[in-house]
Amino acid sequence: MKTRPRLVTSIPFWVLVVASLAAIAGGLAIVLNGIDAMEQVLNDPNATVVQVYVGQSWVVVGAAVLGAGAIGIIAVLALAAATALTHRPDVAIETIDWSSDDETVAEDSAPVAPFAPATTATPLAVEDADVETPSTATAPPQAAAAARHDEPRLDAGDDATRR
Repeated sequence: MKTRPRLVTSIPFWVLVVASLAAIAGGLAIVLNGIDAMEQVLNDPNATVVQVYVGQSWVVVGAAVLGAGAIGIIAVLALAAATALTHRPDVAIETIDWSSDDETVAEDSAPVAPFAPATTATPLAVEDADVETPSTATAPPQAAAAARHDEPRLDAGDDATRR
């Protein structure tokens, strides 16, 4: 069994090949059309400067696209060469004999500890390091008042009469 898929079945590899070939074909078509247009304009005595320089710009754009396609083909060839030169180790596959009823453990494996039921942990009493009072002491009156701060007031009728 191979550890990695083969390069022939790799979709990104084939996308790179197709895109590189398309870039080469497109760039070559742009360059050839630009050179042909420049030839016609240069042979025309009534050609303007703009017509001549536009053809040159298209040839430069086509050459850039053609160069990108060539770099893509070089990358494809380098990737194929690197894949061919690397060694892919085969993975050992263990077959399981499903018809066997033997459930013994292999001798070279480590012994398995017997099952121990989970025990519940005792809750921890955490005390603040700055406070000298133990956690079992009653809360001071300020803390009790602060704890009741968010509770609804029961004497709402007195507030309505004061206003």
